[in-house]
Amino acid sequence: MAKYRMIHTDFWENPIVIEEFTPEDKFFYLYLLTNPFTTQIGIYKITKKQMAFDLGYSIESVYSLMERFIQHHELIRYNPETRELAIKNWGKDNLQKVGKPVMDCIFSELKEVEDLSLIRYVLDPIQRQEIRSLYESFCEQEEMVFDNEASEQDENDTYLNPLYGEHDDTLTYRYTMRGQKEKEEEKEKQQQEVLQPNIENNPFVVDHQNTDDVKEIIEFWDYNGFGFTNISAKQQLLSWLDNSSFLQPKDVILKAMNIACANNKRSLGYVFAILKNWEIESLLTVEEIDSYHQNQRPVPKHRESIKAFSTRRHIPSGFEPDLTAGEDQ
Repeated sequence: MAKYRMIHTDFWENPIVIEEFTPEDKFFYLYLLTNPFTTQIGIYKITKKQMAFDLGYSIESVYSLMERFIQHHELIRYNPETRELAIKNWGKDNLQKVGKPVMDCIFSELKEVEDLSLIRYVLDPIQRQEIRSLYESFCEQEEMVFDNEASEQDENDTYLNPLYGEHDDTLTYRYTMRGQKEKEEEKEKQQQEVLQPNIENNPFVVDHQNTDDVKEIIEFWDYNGFGFTNISAKQQLLSWLDNSSFLQPKDVILKAMNIACANNKRSLGYVFAILKNWEIESLLTVEEIDSYHQNQRPVPKHRESIKAFSTRRHIPSGFEPDLTAGEDQ
């Protein structure tokens, strides 16, 4: 995806920029919005030493600017342990367009975020519902993974005072070996839950009895380009599990989706048309469907010509036609 960032001209008309930003504030904020470490999601890794190097500032100046933007302007958050920075209003200017390439990029970048609370911080200004739904799915994971930790950790310690005195960006995380191992295991577990969502907590599948079937269909839908955030379409497709006459509803649905992928027709309407046609033909199992389509295969042209030739009358060998037959002598 092209590396460019949107800066609207009304940036200079914003009352906060006009009345509260110093010249250094304006320069620093534009840097935070456009530096090469920025991502599509408004959350990215960067160290204060890198900022100082890029801007030509002293490290003390960067510490002062960071504290000002976190505590006074309240426009960013920074986790000094993961070195992740989140820009509060990023989605307002940079998350307006949707489409499969954009959604795939956002999904892959959200998976890389270590501090999931930053995802919720960036969520509020996002206006496009498709993108909001994707961010919210990761917020749900954050609630499940960090529920216990959130009750014990004071948010001010992480965000409102991010400098930790003379905290050096080159230092490793301040964990014991056991604590570091637990953090890595927790992160791995969280990533697995993102890739394989908890079906029982999904509101559009709780009415179905076989959650394994639901999970398999949703995963096929999500990871084969049918539309990760199209929850309405998923609901309608899953209704075939309970309200169809198929004897193997899950396998039949997956077969229809496979056919849609093979024909590059990844849409709910195309899958529905396939399922409806099979239901009309009373094809209730995958075996019946395969047998039906096997018998419906077109006859090759060379076989058709042979068959047509064989229906003609056979002329005996040695027969010599009388070309004058029927003429008057």
